[in-house]
Amino acid sequence: MHPLLADDTGKKMLLLGNEAIVRGALEAGCAVAAAYPGTPSSEIGNNLFFISQEENAPIYFEFSTNEKVAMEVAAAAAASGVRSLTCMKHVGMNVASDVLMTLAYVGVKGGMVIITADDPSMHSSQNEQDNRCFAKFANLPMLEPSSPQQAKDMTIAAFGFSEALGLPVILRTTTRISHVRGPVELGPMPTDVKRKGKFEKDPKRWVPVPAVARLRHKVLLDQVEKARSLSEDSGFNILTNKGADLVIVASGVSICYVEDALMELDCASDVAFLRLGFPYPFPEKTIASFLKDAKKVLVVEELEPFLEDEINILCKRHGLDVSVLGKSSGHFPRMYEFEPLMVKRAIADVAGIEFERAAQPDLSGLPTLPMRPPVLCKGCPHRETYNAVKTALKELGLEKKAIYPTDIGCYTLGLLPPIQMADYLLCMGSSVGTSAGFSVSTSHKIISFIGDSTFFHSGISSLASAYHNQHDFCLVILDNSTTAMTGHQPNPGIEIRPPGYDKPRIPIENVVRGLGIDDIHKINPYKKKDAIEIFKEVLAREGLSVVIAEAPCILYYKKFGGKR
Repeated sequence: MHPLLADDTGKKMLLLGNEAIVRGALEAGCAVAAAYPGTPSSEIGNNLFFISQEENAPIYFEFSTNEKVAMEVAAAAAASGVRSLTCMKHVGMNVASDVLMTLAYVGVKGGMVIITADDPSMHSSQNEQDNRCFAKFANLPMLEPSSPQQAKDMTIAAFGFSEALGLPVILRTTTRISHVRGPVELGPMPTDVKRKGKFEKDPKRWVPVPAVARLRHKVLLDQVEKARSLSEDSGFNILTNKGADLVIVASGVSICYVEDALMELDCASDVAFLRLGFPYPFPEKTIASFLKDAKKVLVVEELEPFLEDEINILCKRHGLDVSVLGKSSGHFPRMYEFEPLMVKRAIADVAGIEFERAAQPDLSGLPTLPMRPPVLCKGCPHRETYNAVKTALKELGLEKKAIYPTDIGCYTLGLLPPIQMADYLLCMGSSVGTSAGFSVSTSHKIISFIGDSTFFHSGISSLASAYHNQHDFCLVILDNSTTAMTGHQPNPGIEIRPPGYDKPRIPIENVVRGLGIDDIHKINPYKKKDAIEIFKEVLAREGLSVVIAEAPCILYYKKFGGKR
């Protein structure tokens, strides 16, 4: 039995924040979940996947082809009265936002929770956008945990809030909360999970043509005000030492940094502290009351001044003569993760406390350590595909005339020496669309790279457009039979399958031919001479061509019993 299914009420387990969210969803009776994998959210989907494979599993889970589809699956379940969940990394919300913005209008019947896992400092991402803005943009309630225990508790609460309001609820985490381990007390597992619901037809709610959408927008704004009342009274917004001159407001992992700093500076009893776990809708009345006697407020939050801006507006609206400090005052930056010393230094400065920074060890006698950038794994088939393309171009005299649009996946490491075959990247699937743009705006030879999972995620529609509009480039689909970068999750094209996975396979070649493209070639990149000859043939002519490089991820192959 999967450890997260343990029916041990009161027992404590050491869980990742992501694992705590899964446990919370199970305790809340979530019956349907869907996701596309993306770090730092991946462990949520991975655990739900393995749980769904158990005999008499309490939940249906699928890895959908992208985040938009995953949100649509969860939304339909919630419209039928079944509790549902979808999770994604922060940039996945961009893909799903087309659903999100209208889903807020039509709402839900069963509770629906949307997990967005942000990535400050971009440990595994192409940007560090602050998805708290999506809560305000879509007018949806948002919770933000600061520990694994809160992650579990807030997941459970979010389902209740969702059903009370008839709206999906966003749970926003960041990398440090997703991947920290902490003790989590288990609650009871439900015995009567609602697996099947009933969809009641109501076109005036569920079909947002303009006349309907105009009415539903008002409903949404009314529900947001009800959500504000929930936020004002929420036990997730914790106030201490009301009446102090200095107030600190923090959310997420920043709460932990503030708690450590107050303890180390020995000033916890002299400073008022507001821990905001239910930051949107902004609990204005509660915070205005809290700031009434304050002289200064220091806002500690990573990335955008989301709370700081709200507090500045609040002070103007309520006529409070309070100095609001944070990013605008230069105490904190608008980019990258915070670290404890930064927060401690800011609090000491604002509170007028002197502290001695711990002496740094003298490392002058140590040699400089060499950089260890990430690289493609030893034996990775992508290495051989890149080498075959490079050799073919060199033999054709085209090496210096080539542009290499690339995509999101482990093969993006083709950017680094000695391969250096990644010239342009925007987002999932962008290699195909940008290749089309380069083909009409330059005279370069264009060879683009996309992985099998990314192709299913968002490459198909771009390739259809490229074929229809007669663009000139070679698309190399790197098919390693898994979603490798995020932990070997399945995708529709996989040939090597994890145990018990019986979904029908969709061969990539069939998809490409179905679009009308005839110039298709398949290679085994380990058969180097054959691969080079095919690339020479393809790259010597004009027009749209597709080369499918088929060879399994070496780690995935070994994992499921393959022989080298």
